[in-house]
Amino acid sequence: MIRSAITLALTGLMAGPALAQDAFDMPVTAELLPGWIRQDGTRMAAVQLDLDPGWKTYWRAPGDAGIPPSFDWSRSRNLQSVAISWPRPIVFEENGMRSIGYADSLTIPVALTPEAAGEPLRVRLTMDIGICADICIPHRLEFDELVDGQDTRPTPAIAAALAQGPYSAQEAGVRSAKCTVEPTADGLRIEARISMPHAGGTEVVVIEPGLADVWVSEADTRRSGGEVIAVSEMIHTTGGPLALDRSQIRMTVLGSNHAVDVRGCTPG
Repeated sequence: MIRSAITLALTGLMAGPALAQDAFDMPVTAELLPGWIRQDGTRMAAVQLDLDPGWKTYWRAPGDAGIPPSFDWSRSRNLQSVAISWPRPIVFEENGMRSIGYADSLTIPVALTPEAAGEPLRVRLTMDIGICADICIPHRLEFDELVDGQDTRPTPAIAAALAQGPYSAQEAGVRSAKCTVEPTADGLRIEARISMPHAGGTEVVVIEPGLADVWVSEADTRRSGGEVIAVSEMIHTTGGPLALDRSQIRMTVLGSNHAVDVRGCTPG
C-alpha cells in the first residue's frame, strides 16, 4: 500500500483564507469560503482546495492506494455541528491500484450549525489530507477564521459543488439494497446487491461499514442485469470481533454519469 510506503512526511501550515503556497512550496492552496445563511439558520460554507497540475487529493473513502482526509473542528467557537457534503469523486486506476479522489480543484461544502443563531462563528479547523503525484505527501491545513455576515445569496462555487453530489437512493431509482454477511478467518465478507438503473460506464461500488477502526477491501464490483453486485472483506484493525449494523452500512455507486448514495441494506 502507498500509505505504508510513505517516507516523505512534509507538513505544511496554511491559514485561511490562504491563496499562496507555504514555505515548502506545497502543490496545493486552500481557502475557507464563508458562504451564506440558509433558512434553517445554518451557514453553508466550504473548504476550497486548488492543486497544481498533475496532483490529486482524496475522497472520504480513498481506497487502498489513497490517504483518508480528516477534520478537527474542536477548537471552533459557537459551532454546534458540521455536516460535510462531498462532490462526486473520480476513480483513478494506476499501476493496478485504485484510488478515489479529485484532481485540479475541490470545493467541499460544509453546513455549519451555530450554537447561538445569528452570532459569528469562529472557525478553527485542522485538516489533514494526502496529495499525490509521483510521490504522496501528507499535508496539514489550518484555518482560523471569524465567519460573520447575514448574506442569504448562494455562493456560485459552493452551489456548483452541491449540485455535483451523489443522488440519493430514491432519486436514482434504487429498488432494493440487500447485504449478505458471513464470517471469514480474519473478519467478515459482505456481498451487496443493489437493484438500480445503470450509473454509466464501469461502475465502482465503495462500501463503508459505519464503524471506526475497520479496514474494508476494494470492492469487487460487477453488473448483472438490473443489479450491481459488490463484494468486500472487512477486518477490524485491532483484530477484535466485528458486529455490523446493516442500517449503518453506506454504499456509494460511482458511475460515469452520476454517483448514488445508498444508506443501509436489508438481509440478502
